[in-house]
Amino acid sequence: MTGRALRLGMVGGGEGAFIGAVHRMAAALDGDWQLAAGAFSTDAGRNGRTGDQLGLDQRRVYPSLEAMIAGERTLPVGERIDAVAIVTPNHLHAPMAIAALNAGFHVFCEKPMAMDVAEARAIAAAARASGRKFALAFTYSGYPLIEEARARVARGDFGAIRLVQAEYLQGWLSEPIDRAGNKQAEWRTDPARSGPGGCLGDIGTHAFQLAEHVSGLQVESVSADLTIHVPGRRLDDDVSALLRFESGARGVLKASQVAAGEENGLKLRIHGERGGLEWTQMEPNTLILRWLDRPAEIVRAGGPGLQDGAVQMLRTPSGHPEGYIEAFANLYRGFAATIRGDADRAYPGVTDGLRTMQFIEAVIANAGSDRKWTRVDPGESE
Repeated sequence: MTGRALRLGMVGGGEGAFIGAVHRMAAALDGDWQLAAGAFSTDAGRNGRTGDQLGLDQRRVYPSLEAMIAGERTLPVGERIDAVAIVTPNHLHAPMAIAALNAGFHVFCEKPMAMDVAEARAIAAAARASGRKFALAFTYSGYPLIEEARARVARGDFGAIRLVQAEYLQGWLSEPIDRAGNKQAEWRTDPARSGPGGCLGDIGTHAFQLAEHVSGLQVESVSADLTIHVPGRRLDDDVSALLRFESGARGVLKASQVAAGEENGLKLRIHGERGGLEWTQMEPNTLILRWLDRPAEIVRAGGPGLQDGAVQMLRTPSGHPEGYIEAFANLYRGFAATIRGDADRAYPGVTDGLRTMQFIEAVIANAGSDRKWTRVDPGESE
């Protein structure tokens, strides 16, 4: 860390919420960030209790984002928050991100970026106009061996890429827990709060972002199927998509939240002319390399032969797991370094957000039509 800790304000993430606590742990891990303010819940009692549990001054526990922006802007620059973390359901991402950016605060937002491409473009425009930074919580790109895989593909180790396969299987929505009062399931299966994609938006976007991030290729078109397996559910709980990349590579994306018995089965496989790689999120310290003309290799986090970018993401000695919180923290660390001007670190941002929203819209359009292929609009750079 260089200089003082940056001050973070959080919207959402009140007591009982999962992802807010993850953001707070990740932001705190390197000492780059200090939680200084929050609007954790629209319920006043829950909001105040969360602030107390986190040791915040109640004067900086606000009833809403609007109140937080107004209150923080009355403070001297050296005391007010530097950035806003948005950890709310999806329908609030765009209005909150745009308001925070327009007020001069950097934004770290949960994924997906917005409810649709139009909202995503509005966030991108606000980031450009304000000159503030915008980051997205595509956590898996923060794993050291994902960076190792990306670097090896970019270096050309496997030759021209031919095949990209991304799989993300969960089983937690195999039963109608969304209608039984489970809050995490309830909003994710509500189109008004989640957007038009259920499983597609929640975990399909992770698989898609990882596929493009590691391969360095853009998906040009999709042929897709969206399914609702649980009767009465309003959004997809199962996704299958064939991918055509602009380079000529072909791919498959499978995401499901009704794969009974699965926990968090995210897997990426990429193959080129001379070999390929395999990475599994539940065994994140291992990257398997397979070759056309020699024995397979196992690359380990902390072991010999890693590229510089992967080494910089490591936090523990060889043989100690590099886990989910550490990967998340790598994104917050890169975000802080860029804000300070210490380094222009890579982290998921506007480009990733726009690409994933364009992917969601193309998949939904294709699945709802009799067309064989639907084009994914070209992405935009930050």
